[in-house]
Amino acid sequence: MSKGYAEGSALEERLADLERAQHERREPEAVVRLAVFGSTAAEPEQHFLGWADEVDAEELFATGAAYGIKLRRVPAPTRRAAPRRDGAAPG
Repeated sequence: MSKGYAEGSALEERLADLERAQHERREPEAVVRLAVFGSTAAEPEQHFLGWADEVDAEELFATGAAYGIKLRRVPAPTRRAAPRRDGAAPG
């Protein structure tokens, strides 16, 4: 085996180790949830209506409560980042 081949293999292995280390240090991917967006008579601009597993998009449309409904995968907020129901800032 020539010296050049040995150095090449060692270099390739070192680069592979660096790539694995970078992959392991990455932030975990954000959890995504299916969100329901649509418009209402009170708020005609499309806005967040709720999470798909918590509201029935078909019922919202069928009853006329909302229209232009779209389902989108969005990053789920963390508990700390979620606004309180009374509208006050999280704290």
